[in-house]
Amino acid sequence: MKKLFIAAFMFVSIFGTKVMADIKMGIILGFTGPIESLTPAMAASAELAFKEASDSGSLLGGKKIEPVRADSTCVDSAAATAAAEGLISGGVAAIMGADCSGVTGAIATNVAVPNGVVMISPSATSPGLTTLDDKGFFFRTAPSDARGGQILADVTKDRNVKSVAITYTNNDYGKGLADVYEAAAKAHGIKVTAVTAHEDGKADYSSEVATLASAGGDAMAVIGYLDQGGKGMIQAALDSGAFDKFVLSDGMIGQSLVDAFGKGLSKSFGTMPGSTGKGAGVFADVAKASGIDSSGPYTGESYDAAALIVLAMQAGGSADRASIAKNVMDVANAPGTKIYPGQLKKGLDLLAKGKKVNYEGATGVTFTSVGEAEGSFLEQEVKGGKFKTKKQR
Repeated sequence: MKKLFIAAFMFVSIFGTKVMADIKMGIILGFTGPIESLTPAMAASAELAFKEASDSGSLLGGKKIEPVRADSTCVDSAAATAAAEGLISGGVAAIMGADCSGVTGAIATNVAVPNGVVMISPSATSPGLTTLDDKGFFFRTAPSDARGGQILADVTKDRNVKSVAITYTNNDYGKGLADVYEAAAKAHGIKVTAVTAHEDGKADYSSEVATLASAGGDAMAVIGYLDQGGKGMIQAALDSGAFDKFVLSDGMIGQSLVDAFGKGLSKSFGTMPGSTGKGAGVFADVAKASGIDSSGPYTGESYDAAALIVLAMQAGGSADRASIAKNVMDVANAPGTKIYPGQLKKGLDLLAKGKKVNYEGATGVTFTSVGEAEGSFLEQEVKGGKFKTKKQR
């Protein structure tokens, strides 16, 4: 009987220690839907930062993080909200995500902010999120499309495109970026021949392409998603011979698109948030060592979002939700010792000693006063069957 009691006590103690040590952290991304080919690397990058903090032994005296995934779908706000509610009822301390702007805004407004849970999105870029009434709980490591559209127009001008027809996915992301891009292109003297929305999930986009083709243009700008309507628009354009040059938004940059169209994209180009700075190179090495392909969009931003959460916890000395929110800005910006990918233990140890850190991360993180990245962009082109970075913008 005594042995049984001791065994039972040991089981309870061990189980209790695990429960006490583990901090649940939400990761909500579109594992199904129009960007599903991008999200596995994004999630793996965030989990890499959480693992690095857990393995360091320095997080809040040796606590571990348990990542919990949920599917935002990218496009279904009701499903995304329900998934986020599941994460929060499950006790997550914070959320890395969401991804697409519409579902991100819905989760923030309806779930995260009312429950006082920090969200750090690596990829929601709608300008509308800048003025979200977030009570200090929403941040993003991706820059706003208010700048992204301007950069895309700059690249279009520099590529000597004189006229462009624009199609965009009919949601917050697509409309917001298309509006900025159209205005910036016109300011550069580029003729915008037509602007038309497309719906995701259709089997055929020939009618939409026909409308754009009748207006003409040196290129078709595709502001959308590479696994859904954006891909369909390119397919219809190539099949009909309407366009052979495509200007691609960040949601269209990904290896699956090149795999699908090969030489059909040889004249195409686009932009995505990213950096060629020190942190980007360090992150590429750290990710590669863990078997993660960091070349796709928003992998660095995902790592950085997760890293900011763990550093904010350490800065406040607690996994308390309000404490995390209070400390995100402090660890993201100067002053303090610069911290890069692979250096989270260094950052955690400095914070434990009451020192300041300035998290540079993979993307050169600097937050504006509303908690979004100032950001830089990478000009992308298709070379040798892959998207390649031409230069940083």
